[in-house]
Amino acid sequence: MNLPNTLTLVRIALIPVFVVLLLSGYAKAAAAVFIVASLTDALDGYIARKKNLITNFGKLMDPLADKLLVVSALVCLTELNEIAGWMLIVILAREFMITGLRSVAAGEGIVIAAGVTGKLKTIFQMVAVIALLLGNWPFAYVGFPFDRVMLWLAVILTVYSGVEYMIRNRRVFAQN
Repeated sequence: MNLPNTLTLVRIALIPVFVVLLLSGYAKAAAAVFIVASLTDALDGYIARKKNLITNFGKLMDPLADKLLVVSALVCLTELNEIAGWMLIVILAREFMITGLRSVAAGEGIVIAAGVTGKLKTIFQMVAVIALLLGNWPFAYVGFPFDRVMLWLAVILTVYSGVEYMIRNRRVFAQN
């Protein structure tokens, strides 16, 4: 197991810690865990590319770990009435759709790595989650709804990247 793949597994292992903290009322501590977990995403990708440690495991598990982390946060934030249920449904639908696409592709021996818009979507989702967890700090002091703006942009990018993935990888469905 190389370092990038280990970091991916660490990200997954941090999810229950994050969830327990958040649902126990420790939003700031949950935010710290979420930030650390999010940073492992950037770090594992950087190390994998720089040291040429890109593996099929990483191509599949890194985006899955991101999905698990972000979706766990969004479900908890929906439970805490910080996010509208429909936004969660839109995001979940896209994530299930892309995971299904990747599963079908994997059955055909094709690995679909995360694309640029998928990565951007993940960044915006993570920034939105962090802003929501921190009570829109420091933007709350100036009355700018940064957390809500990031959430809306994340939803828009989620839809866009989902459509883009389906169009770009339609050959996977054509083979079946």
